[in-house]
Amino acid sequence: MAITGQVKDFTTGSIKRAIFLLSIPMILEMFMESAFALADILFVSKVGVDAVATVGLTESVVTLVYAVGIGLSMGATAMVARRIGEKDEEGAQKVAVQAISLGILVSIIIGLGGAFFSKEILAMMGADEQVINSGYRYTQIILSFNVVIMLLFLINAIFRGAGEASIAMWLLVFSNCFNIILDPILIFGYGPFPEMGVTGAAIATVSGRSLAVIAQLAILFFGWSRIKLSVKKFILDFKVMWKLIKISLGGIGQFIIGTSSWIVLMRIISVFGTEVIAGYTIAIRVMLFTLMPSWGMSNAAATLVGQNLGAEKPDRAEKSVWITGRYNAIFMIIVSLAYLFFAPELIGLFNTESAVVHYGALSLRVIAAGYVFYAYGMVVTQAFNGAGDTKTPTVINFVSFWVYQLPLAYLTAIILDWGPIGVLIAITTAEVLIAILGIWWFRKGKWKHVDV
Repeated sequence: MAITGQVKDFTTGSIKRAIFLLSIPMILEMFMESAFALADILFVSKVGVDAVATVGLTESVVTLVYAVGIGLSMGATAMVARRIGEKDEEGAQKVAVQAISLGILVSIIIGLGGAFFSKEILAMMGADEQVINSGYRYTQIILSFNVVIMLLFLINAIFRGAGEASIAMWLLVFSNCFNIILDPILIFGYGPFPEMGVTGAAIATVSGRSLAVIAQLAILFFGWSRIKLSVKKFILDFKVMWKLIKISLGGIGQFIIGTSSWIVLMRIISVFGTEVIAGYTIAIRVMLFTLMPSWGMSNAAATLVGQNLGAEKPDRAEKSVWITGRYNAIFMIIVSLAYLFFAPELIGLFNTESAVVHYGALSLRVIAAGYVFYAYGMVVTQAFNGAGDTKTPTVINFVSFWVYQLPLAYLTAIILDWGPIGVLIAITTAEVLIAILGIWWFRKGKWKHVDV
């Protein structure tokens, strides 16, 4: 039932069962996404260190521009879940229309920038001339066709808010399996296809996401979802859109703060050479393999909070968060132990250069030391977002990333000359701070009274 998604209303019955029914498809969805990220970097790493560096630098920028899409996804999930909890499916459909319309508009703006300034973007990130010349096409393709990536995650956020996490899961399974098949074919030139290197990885990603978006739209327009759309429903409702924008601004702020911090950290890392960038990039991809499933549980908490607040059951919403956080912490402790003992072997699966393995393993071990804190921090943050209180996590992110993490990283890595370890310590301790501030603020309970 968790996989087929037969249960979509989680405002009654066992909370543990509700967490299970929501978490399993969300975890599998995120697992597939992280599995693709690992497969992608595995194939790209065979091309060379420069190719890995290109992917790492491009992703740093992509996460910043996608902050808008992710923020819209938070607003859409919160508003759709609240409408579903209120038994207002027509209202949920209006939210979906406004979210999709805004997502397309933003994607066009981003796409134009990526099409014409890919080389400048890589140069700004600290890439040397060799990396720019060999990898700018990857950056250009990913940014130019960002609409399919943005819509994939945005529409899946609508499905999650409606309690249809299984639809989102199967769409990502389809998309990522296609990506994984295309990756080696286009990168290495199997069959009738020419060898395209890292550019082939970009084409594979865009192709897989495009097919998934077509499937999403078919589900929405042919009535196979709780959210049913038609062309005549695509009328801009500025009242609903403005409410969505207001809620999304907090989500956008969260990710602009977080991802701009990541960009600055990557810029500091780039000072220490291509091998360090490659090791760090591979480590981040490996970590996504475990952080994505953890995000799956966190997203389950967001849906539970939204639907239960809509049904006027705030105590049930709060209890759902604490139970989800406990499950997430147990999972993350197990993962952190695996990284502690097997970090070099994991990095060595992707690249065997000694310097890359050394810095990749170092990144895994230091960052994973804070995993148990990540577990609660992610769940509580998503609980705020699910309630429509996106402002609170924005403030927490600002304090933790800009006020604390970035100055500490620069101080330790550059001024005190600790090297990459300084950046890694800053990352881990900032996430610990997020968990502490998030739990303290969550206990105040103001999120229970947000108007969505």
